[in-house]
Amino acid sequence: MRYGVTNICLVDAGAPLSLTSDKSTECYRNWWPGPGSDMIDFTNRSIDLLEQIALATDNRIAMSRRGYAFATADPATLANLRNTGKDAANRGAGQFREHTSVAHADSYISHHESAWQNMPTGIDLLTDPDLIQQRFPALTTATCGLLHARRCGWISAQQLGAHMLEEARAAGVQVVHGKLTAVSQTGARVSGVKVDGANGLTHQIETQQLVLSPGPYLYEAGRMLGLELPVSCEAHVKVVLRDSHNAMPADSPLLSWCDPVELPWTTDEKATLAEHDESKYLVQPFPAGVHGRPMGSAGNHYALMLWTYDVAACAPNFPMSWDAHMPEIIIRGMSRMLPGMKQYFDPLPGTVVDGGYYTKTPENRPLIGPLPVEGAYVNAAYSGYGIMTSCAGGELLAAHVTGAALPSYAQALAPARYDDRNYLAPFADAMAAGQM
Repeated sequence: MRYGVTNICLVDAGAPLSLTSDKSTECYRNWWPGPGSDMIDFTNRSIDLLEQIALATDNRIAMSRRGYAFATADPATLANLRNTGKDAANRGAGQFREHTSVAHADSYISHHESAWQNMPTGIDLLTDPDLIQQRFPALTTATCGLLHARRCGWISAQQLGAHMLEEARAAGVQVVHGKLTAVSQTGARVSGVKVDGANGLTHQIETQQLVLSPGPYLYEAGRMLGLELPVSCEAHVKVVLRDSHNAMPADSPLLSWCDPVELPWTTDEKATLAEHDESKYLVQPFPAGVHGRPMGSAGNHYALMLWTYDVAACAPNFPMSWDAHMPEIIIRGMSRMLPGMKQYFDPLPGTVVDGGYYTKTPENRPLIGPLPVEGAYVNAAYSGYGIMTSCAGGELLAAHVTGAALPSYAQALAPARYDDRNYLAPFADAMAAGQM
């Protein structure tokens, strides 16, 4: 609507939000590593737009701002959190504040269960175990430090998607249900697409502009244009349980444990698991990063938990499959941070498991902008942060297509960045930069 473009056709093989977006944790954050400030600037802009939607719709999207809390029991990791927090502040994430004593607890403003307005931005670092226990009593008493990134929280992805689709239809966007199967080119320019629809119907759509946003099928879609896009897929899965024991309090922020974990087993359990090749991995150290957030109101809430302890590049395949032990692994891993989770060890509760695919570039930044084929654009490779950056990503893509002024971060997200053979060098030490 902003640019007056109305002749738009949206091609989708399924119902909107039905592939991977509805498996989202629905979170947002302006917490990103470098190099540079581009990803923080990009997500800050997207959060600005989410806030505008929340205000315009009486918070239809259920926006909250509890933050992301990163906890550790290791003093060395605490020092890394301090350095990371200061670095993020310098790159635009907001003010860095350190709280070293329970005697000065008033300097730390706690999060609110549902509010997002008038909540702090920036980063708070708590280094007093007594203060941490006072504000986060569910955490293990071994916690020696907690970094609370504040311009972070979650929304209703379904309501955001529904709002966007309603706005698009109101602006004249037509929806065609079908699968894109071929792209025509005249010379070096897009001239049309073929769409295989329901009941064997085929649509031939003439167009000189095509935007690829096919989620985990991006590589396949790129090949229709004769392109080998630098992307791969990873399967990511989440586990949800009814938190009847309030192990993850209903008013918690997103909680992440920054230390490697050995799963808690009894001596006999450990010996039995170690005897068998198919289960001995369960007694080995697991990587840091088990995390989760509550979902729902107090007295009737769920714990939504994730742990990317074993990810590898793979081809997207639906329905997905996953490690049968994953629910127990994640519950036991989470108990290192939240001891109340031990109440679910025996018997193991019923859980809901689902997931989707992260479509990633090597340095985990999206692809937004023109492709080498004239008239072709991409707005994809959002890894696990598509919900939170969809607003700014759509805005940026629209600016590319219409020739409008581009924001400062446009070049950093454009596919042409890979034309520089030295581009990836600054990311060599952290090729998964920004992944939770």
